[in-house]
Amino acid sequence: MSKFLNVLFFSSMLMTACSEKTLTPECNLIPYPNHLATSQGEFKITSNVKLNFPENADDASMQVINNFIRNLQSVADVKLISDVAAQKSREISFVNNPELGKEEYKISIQPDKVLVQAATANGFFYATLTLKQMLPLAVYGSEAKPQENWSLPCVEIQDKPRFEYRGMHLDVSRHFFSKEEVKRYIDIMAAYKLNKFHWHLTDDQGWRIEIKKYPELTSIGGIRKKTMIKKDWDNYDHTPYGGFYTQDEIREIVQYASDRFITVIPEIDLPGHMMAALASYPSLGCVGKDYEVSGQWGVRDDVLCVGKESTFDFIENVLTEVVDLFPSEYIHIGGDECPKVRWEKCPTCQKKIKELRIKGDEKHKPEHYLQSYVISRVEKFLNAKGRRIIGWDEILEGGLAPNATVMSWRGMDGGIEAARQGNDVIMTPSSHLYFDHYQSNDTENEPFSIGGCSPVERVYSFEPVAPVLTPEESKHILGTQANLWTEYIPSVDQLHYQLLPRLAALSEVQWTNPESKSWERFINNLDRETKMYDMLGYNYAQHIYEIQGEYIVNNKEKGVTAKLVTMGDAPIYYTTDGTTPTEKSQLYTEPILINESCTLQAVTKRNDKLSRVLNKGFKFNKATGNKVSFNVAPNPKYTYKGATALVDGIRGDFNYANGCWLGYENIPLDVNIGFYEPTELSSVKIGSLVQFGEYVFPPTKLTVYGANENGTFEQLGETQIPMTTSEDKDGLYEYTCEFPAFKTKELRVVVDPVSSIPDWHGARGEKAFIFVDEIIVD
Repeated sequence: MSKFLNVLFFSSMLMTACSEKTLTPECNLIPYPNHLATSQGEFKITSNVKLNFPENADDASMQVINNFIRNLQSVADVKLISDVAAQKSREISFVNNPELGKEEYKISIQPDKVLVQAATANGFFYATLTLKQMLPLAVYGSEAKPQENWSLPCVEIQDKPRFEYRGMHLDVSRHFFSKEEVKRYIDIMAAYKLNKFHWHLTDDQGWRIEIKKYPELTSIGGIRKKTMIKKDWDNYDHTPYGGFYTQDEIREIVQYASDRFITVIPEIDLPGHMMAALASYPSLGCVGKDYEVSGQWGVRDDVLCVGKESTFDFIENVLTEVVDLFPSEYIHIGGDECPKVRWEKCPTCQKKIKELRIKGDEKHKPEHYLQSYVISRVEKFLNAKGRRIIGWDEILEGGLAPNATVMSWRGMDGGIEAARQGNDVIMTPSSHLYFDHYQSNDTENEPFSIGGCSPVERVYSFEPVAPVLTPEESKHILGTQANLWTEYIPSVDQLHYQLLPRLAALSEVQWTNPESKSWERFINNLDRETKMYDMLGYNYAQHIYEIQGEYIVNNKEKGVTAKLVTMGDAPIYYTTDGTTPTEKSQLYTEPILINESCTLQAVTKRNDKLSRVLNKGFKFNKATGNKVSFNVAPNPKYTYKGATALVDGIRGDFNYANGCWLGYENIPLDVNIGFYEPTELSSVKIGSLVQFGEYVFPPTKLTVYGANENGTFEQLGETQIPMTTSEDKDGLYEYTCEFPAFKTKELRVVVDPVSSIPDWHGARGEKAFIFVDEIIVD
C-alpha cells in the first residue's frame, strides 16, 4: 500500500461514520461539514457500479481519486467498472467543477448515484476523506470485508473550510521525535483536514536541522549534556540528549506532508532562544564564550549579538538553506522571549543603536526597537527570496514589520492589534490552544505537564475572530493553530496523549462555521473516534468518558453543592465516607450537599468497566461556605468561578490553571468574608502557590481586618513574609496571621505581592503573580 493510500485509510478510521441503522441517518463527521442535509435511503456499493472520471483533471486529482477507488474495491471486495459501454443504472461520478474554491467540494448521494465535485486535488482529497468517514470502519483494514454494509447514506454536502490556515505545531527541540514519529503526527493532522504543520526546529535546548555551512550546529548544538528534571530548576539527569534531521530526511518529511496537502512551516527562532547556536559558534553572542546547550527550560539571557554584521551573515546563510529545503510561503522566525540585558551592556549592540539613531520612548527602550530592526531586516531578506515571515506576537514590540504575519500566543490582544494595523494574524492563544497544558484538573492522574489546563471543551469553545474587530479587520485573521511544546513530553506515547482528542476539537474550530458547530453532537461523535485511536494504537486522554465535577458554594446551607456529570447516560456511583465507590455504592441522582470535611469519590460504569475514580477532598473551616466578595478583582485569566474559590474547602495542587487558584498580577488580593452570625476568630491562613519559572512568587505580607460592632474595620494582625532568594524552591506554601480572639460578622483579608521580580531571577524587574487557593479561618 502506498504512503498516499495509507493516509486515506487512516483518515477514515479517525472519523466517525453516518449511522448504518436508520433510513434517514444523522451523519457523525469530524470536522462537521458546513452544509449537510440527509434523506432516506442509501447507495449500495456493489460490483458493476459504473465509474465516471473527471474530464481535464490534473494528475494530482486523478491520483487522489484512483487511490480512493482502489482502496474501496479492495476492502469491499467489489469491482467497479469504468468501461464506457457499461450500463449507467448505478454510478459513481467524479466531476471537475472550476466554480468551486481550492479546498471546496460537493457530494450528492442518492440510491442510484454518487456525484463528487471539486476544482482541485485538495478538494477531491477532502471529499474522499468525507466519503470514507461515511463508510464502515473496516475501510481501514488490509483485508476484504464483503460482509460489512458497504453503503453510503443519502446526503447532500457542500463544504469548504472556514479558515485558510489550519495549523498544528510540534516542538522537537526540547524533546526529539524521529522521522517516522513525525510522519505519524502528520497522518493525524491530515485525518482532521489540517493543512499547516509548524515545525519548531531550533531553541536553547537543541538545534535539530542540518545546516551544511555550519555543521557544528548539530554536532555541538544538537546535543545537551543534561536535562532538567520536571520543574526542579537545579536538578538534572546529567544524561546527554540529542538528535537532528538530515536535509534528506527533511525533504522526505516535506514531501510526505505535501502528499497529504499539508505545508510544512519551519521555525528558526531568533534573535533569542539561540543557546544551541551560541554553544556551537560562540562569536555569535555578546559575551563570546562559556556557552552551552541549555539543559534547563525557560528563557536565557544570552541571545544573538545583533550589533555584528557577521551575525546577519550567519542568519542569512542559515535561512538560505532553510528556504531551499522548505517550499512554504511562510518561514517562522520566532522573535519571542528575547531578553535585552546583554544588548544593554554590549558595546557592539549599543554602537549599532547609535548608528541607527534608535531612541527609546515611553513605550519601549531602545533595545526593543533594535529587535524590531532585526525582524525587519530578516523580513526583507526573506521577501527577496519570495517568502514571508511569521513571528510570535512579541514582534509587535518596537514596531511591526510591514508584511509580517503575527502568531498571537499571549492571548488575543496581540492578534487584535496586528489586525488593526493591517497585518495578517494566526490566533494561537495559550489559554485555549496550548496542548502541552493538562487535559483535566485531575493533575495527579495525568502525565506531568508544563501547567495550565485546556480540556477538550475549552479547545472546542475557542472563537478565533474577536467581536471587537470590524469586518474588514476580521479578514486579517487567517486562521488558528494549536501548539505542542515538549519540555515535559519525553515520549511519543505522551505526545499523542497530549494531542488526542483535542486535535478533533481543534479541527472543528478551524473548519466548521460557528453556526454549524454543536458541542453535544461533537462530544457524542467522539465515542467512535476513540475506538479508532484504540485500533490504530494511538494513546489518548480519556477524560471525556470520566466524571466531571462542578463545586458551587452554597451560602444558604453554609456548604458546597457538588454536581457530577458524565457523557451520555452512564450511571454514577459515589461515596463520602472514604471508601472506594463501586456499582453497589450510592447512585447519584441529584447534586450532593457537602457541609463537612470529607472526600467525595465517584465512578461511572461503561461497557461493564468502572471508570477511574473522581477524588475531590473538602477541608472545612469557619470561612467555608460563607459569603465572600472582591475588593480588588484578580487577573481575568485566573478568575475562574470568582471569589467563592477562596471559601469552597478545595485546595489546589501544582497546576495553577486548574480553577482552584486565583491569580493576581502585581496587585494585592483584597477580599471581604461575611459570616451569618458573629464568629470568634484568632487566625487566618492562606494557601499560596510558588512557581518561579512561571513568574509566580510568594506574597510579601498578609494583613487581616475585622469589623467591630459599629461596622468599622480595624486591623487584627499582620504577617511579614520574607523576600525570596535564588535558594528558594517552587512548591505549595501556607502563611498564617495570628491575633487575639475577635468576634465579628465580617473579615477583610489583604495579601500583598512582590513589587517586581527580584534581581536574581531571569525576568528581573517584570511583574509577578501571587496565587491563592483558600482562606482558612479559625
